[in-house]
Amino acid sequence: MPRKAAPQNHPARGREGEARAERFLREKGLRILAKNFRTRTGEVDLIALDGETVVFAEVKAWSALGFADLEQSINRKKQTRIIETAKYFLSSHREYNGMDVRFDVLFLDVLDIKHIESAFLE
Repeated sequence: MPRKAAPQNHPARGREGEARAERFLREKGLRILAKNFRTRTGEVDLIALDGETVVFAEVKAWSALGFADLEQSINRKKQTRIIETAKYFLSSHREYNGMDVRFDVLFLDVLDIKHIESAFLE
């Protein structure tokens, strides 16, 4: 009797989603600077350069929820943690000082990627 495939665990699904998001951003012409940048205050999934703009991108890949549910997952607390992590990145990578900063969110489901540029402000 054939065995059922094990359900994909959350970390594996997250890594797969981040890889899809990275490819998506590269195809749009962004240059990836860092992946999974962590500090005591939080983590940013992808940091990229879009011309003269440093982009801090949060990636959400949940197959069970729709885009509306995913959008609610980026609450004010999560935004604050991303912003604080971005500040740390910029303070430790002074070559990006003076550049514009943007906070994007990429929502992924099985088929689509919804990219929201400037999803929230500092």
